[in-house]
Amino acid sequence: MARVIRSGDYIGGKAWDALEIETFEDVTVRLHWTDRPYVWHVNDGPEVFAVLDGVVEMHVRHSGGQRMFRLEPGDIFHVHEGDEHRAMPQGAARILVIERKGSV
Repeated sequence: MARVIRSGDYIGGKAWDALEIETFEDVTVRLHWTDRPYVWHVNDGPEVFAVLDGVVEMHVRHSGGQRMFRLEPGDIFHVHEGDEHRAMPQGAARILVIERKGSV
């Protein structure tokens, strides 16, 4: 059945809690709420982040260096398989994440 998800109403019980929206074969779509940084990690597939609310600093390590991208509502960030990255919200944030099912 069709539904409307009001992302601004979603608050997790703890940082990086997720509301499961849909799974397509081996891909998940989840709405995350967080007010804490995520650990440095590497996914086993590509990952897409869409910031819906708040500000997120996305840090990426590549070729011995590090870059930071400031993401604001409406911004979409894409990391490839093997890209080491870490999301650091600046206060509370809601992020739509599309990634391979079972990804860290």
